[in-house]
Amino acid sequence: EDERIFRTRFKRAWLAIFLLLITAIFVGSLFGVGANEYHYFIAVLILINLIAAIGLNLLVGFTGLLSLGHAAFMGVGAYTSALLISHAGLPIYVTMIAGGLVAAAFGVVVGIPSLRIKGFYLMVATLAFQMVIDYGIIHWEGLTRGIRGIELPTPDFLGFSLKQHQAYFLFVFAVMAILMWGAKNLTRSKIGRAFIAIRDNDISAEIIGISIFRYKLLAFAVSAFYAGVAGALYASFLRTAMPEDYH
Repeated sequence: EDERIFRTRFKRAWLAIFLLLITAIFVGSLFGVGANEYHYFIAVLILINLIAAIGLNLLVGFTGLLSLGHAAFMGVGAYTSALLISHAGLPIYVTMIAGGLVAAAFGVVVGIPSLRIKGFYLMVATLAFQMVIDYGIIHWEGLTRGIRGIELPTPDFLGFSLKQHQAYFLFVFAVMAILMWGAKNLTRSKIGRAFIAIRDNDISAEIIGISIFRYKLLAFAVSAFYAGVAGALYASFLRTAMPEDYH
């Protein structure tokens, strides 16, 4: 009972009200009442940043590992997705996952120093990674086209065009709900309890048998995956991947 996602009637009631409001706004906009394209534009930006923030919260809030390189993971996801779309013609729902996985791989590499350093020094190390990614995106023109960026076509999902902000909002809302549900269940699992134990006292956690190195790498990987997905969604939403978006 204590680990239920919505433990009280109050929370369940507000969830129902929230879903009803979202439905009412969407239906109303179909008939020209309520939200317009600008409102959906802002809503999509909120949802994309929410996905990235969930990933950052898993790393900083639950595991206690300070990071200033989260935007770099978004950039890795954005450019991975953009390259797969522009060169291979893959759909957004495939490139989005691929962007998250490539960002997760970078997250594992960045997480390796976390075994030896933590706190301020780890934060500086992640900031250095941010600068390296910024430099690479701008100067590797043969791959990223540098400051010109990569232009992307209008995304679609299973044959349905996502050109309108309203349609893209529904797509991103579904992705956000799945990722938020996944993060919530992750924090309620053995992995989530290990993250919290490391955050509270990593030495004590190691004494009771928690593999500090493995779970720190996992925290970086999961956090980077969320950032990579957010970056991929952001690039497709703006129809371009530009280096200044991921400083």
